[in-house]
Amino acid sequence: MQAALHDRGGGFIYDDALDVTWLQDANYAKTSGHDAGGLMTWQDAMAWVAGLSVYDAVRNTTYDDWRLPVSDFCFNYSGCVDSEMGHLYYIDLGGVAHVDLATTHNDNYLLFQNIQNPFDAGHWSSTVASTYPSLTVWAFDMDNGIQSKNGASSDAYLYAWAVRDGDVAAIPEPETYAMMLAGLGLVAFAAGRRNHLKAR
Repeated sequence: MQAALHDRGGGFIYDDALDVTWLQDANYAKTSGHDAGGLMTWQDAMAWVAGLSVYDAVRNTTYDDWRLPVSDFCFNYSGCVDSEMGHLYYIDLGGVAHVDLATTHNDNYLLFQNIQNPFDAGHWSSTVASTYPSLTVWAFDMDNGIQSKNGASSDAYLYAWAVRDGDVAAIPEPETYAMMLAGLGLVAFAAGRRNHLKAR
């Protein structure tokens, strides 16, 4: 089976290769009103995602187990596909290194909203690169596919794209409902017939 993205409805996109669910809105921090532009320090991004709760109107449930994407330790200007954002950029969205994603994507790009490009499109990961002599964190640029270390000082602002482990419950297909109703109808018919025979 080939890896793919699946639109689960309700604002959630499932990646079956990584077994993670992305928020469909890549700049939900802005959309939700957390920040006017969606830019945050790493510390603020970590706190924001840890406290994030998103209601799923399709399945009538709330998910509160969001996190920032994890990264491998790859400093590369092209092709870091082992990090979650690198996999999303190069594998899922068809991005090309050093080329604006808005002009090189595949159809999966249209599954998402508010992907930041072509400028100031750096996104925080949750992976610390080093703590000495100062804190640096792995970041990924969605405008050009570059993964690099970024200083996590109080004046460094990047975007945050929320992701969670696993899949949201899939919406049953209409055929599933029809089969379930037919099965329940047969059970009810059999029970009624049994009661009718006992009464005789």
